[in-house]
Amino acid sequence: MNETAIAVSGLRKAFGDKVVLDGIDLDVPEGTIFSLLGPNGAGKTTTVNVLTTLTRADGGTARVAGHDVATEQKAVRSAIGVTGQFAAVDELLTGQENLQLMADLSPVPPKEGKRIVADLLERFELTEAAGKPSSTYSGGMRRKLDLAMTLVGSPRVIFLDEPTTGLDPRSRRTMWSIIRELVADGVTVFLTTQYLEEADQLADRIAVLDQGRLVAQGTSDELKRRIPGTHVRLRFTSAAELDAAEPLFPGATRDYEALSLRVPGDAGTRSLRALLDRLDEHSLNAEELSVHTPDLDDVFLALTGHTTEVEAK
Repeated sequence: MNETAIAVSGLRKAFGDKVVLDGIDLDVPEGTIFSLLGPNGAGKTTTVNVLTTLTRADGGTARVAGHDVATEQKAVRSAIGVTGQFAAVDELLTGQENLQLMADLSPVPPKEGKRIVADLLERFELTEAAGKPSSTYSGGMRRKLDLAMTLVGSPRVIFLDEPTTGLDPRSRRTMWSIIRELVADGVTVFLTTQYLEEADQLADRIAVLDQGRLVAQGTSDELKRRIPGTHVRLRFTSAAELDAAEPLFPGATRDYEALSLRVPGDAGTRSLRALLDRLDEHSLNAEELSVHTPDLDDVFLALTGHTTEVEAK
């Protein structure tokens, strides 16, 4: 069993009369990726700020890497790395100079710092651009440099606050690959995101945060199983075929415009075979058949009543 890297109990935070975190509980094992999923305004960044000692909570407790964030701030900061929503690179410096600055500010010896900088430039495929001002870097390169700077001190826990916001699909997948490599090396990653696919692809466990409250926690598959919705979609070439097929499947719903029928089921091979046999018995032929299972978007919509693209009020 993995040790606990982040333990949160009853965490509360308000700004004036607006409650941002309303008693949340979290437990993140070491060497895993934990994703906090929610729309803008849900409280994700506030959670990160509390756990990284940038903001004091109003109530509850939180421990990161075994240290209390309220009373052992220095110990927490020495164990973590933080990459915020926007790349915190100095655009007047080159990529190498940005990394060297971080190395100079860390407690590592100068010779070791130079080795770390060289290794990180190579690891993040920034060696060729190392001598160029970071202002000339693409968005994806800036994000890679930002994350590389976070790793200079070899943190045990890394907080990534919406690290791929604004990146193109290729750069986003490159970041995913880097994050997976970090975890393979034993690092714990606390990831906030509003991208459902990102949480689905990366996270060992996911917590859904909505208006300061955790409405669900679990693996991606566990969350998907919480809601119904698996169905087979049959599309026909004529309204007559659609009319004839509908009575054969109790609970089915039709879409006249698309000439399709949505048949609830578990999408297993046995139920699919029975469905096709039923059509064949009545000499009906579906032009197209597709199986649909709930995704995280369906989960989020079912749990919160809106999608992650809608700002929480």
